[in-house]
Amino acid sequence: MSHVVEQLANKVAIVTGAGSGKGQDIAELFAHEGAKVVAADSNAERLDQVVSKIKDAGGEAVAAVADVTKEADVEDMVQTAVKQYGHLDILVNNAGMLDKLAPVGTLTNELWDQVMTVNTTSVMIATREALKLFTEQKHGVILNIAAVEGTSDNRASAAVAASKHAVVGLTKNTAYMYQNVGIRTNAIAPGGADADEESLNIPVAPNGNEIAQTALFLCSDISSYVNGVVVPV
Repeated sequence: MSHVVEQLANKVAIVTGAGSGKGQDIAELFAHEGAKVVAADSNAERLDQVVSKIKDAGGEAVAAVADVTKEADVEDMVQTAVKQYGHLDILVNNAGMLDKLAPVGTLTNELWDQVMTVNTTSVMIATREALKLFTEQKHGVILNIAAVEGTSDNRASAAVAASKHAVVGLTKNTAYMYQNVGIRTNAIAPGGADADEESLNIPVAPNGNEIAQTALFLCSDISSYVNGVVVPV
């Protein structure tokens, strides 16, 4: 009988935005592949459902209710991994938001600030906190969920496009600055859009499993040679 090797056995992974969508799919797949998952989200009810589902399937997970735009919450999230499982190997910055395709002409300061804070500043805060552990232990993987709108011309809102371009820049800079201390940083750029945007001829988005499988590859030791790339899905 052949033995299936779990790709993330003995790894500890934080996944933000794990209460639904791509984050939930990533958290569940990582747990299935042997990772101990710290599932983070601001919605405690949805988060508990995800953690329960992972445990019912035989995986290991703990909930970390967190607003990733708040530094104290992010610090607690990272410490949850340390207290619960002793260390941290993987950080997946998935939490983010969309808006209503507002161009610059109709964009308010409030919406701009909200999108940039949720989509970009939160990634920086979580990365900075994880690096405190990663640089000390001389290994770690950071995966940011960007978007195709962050790499090309697009019909997204001005704020979302700018925020995702910023995530791509942050990804590449972090990859370069920390590559010599055993830390890899990459990004996934999902394409497409929600169904209500089909009238704009935006391609249908990839499903969550396709994104999760790509995340699994980039966070596993199989991709130990991959650093500073943005993978379109």
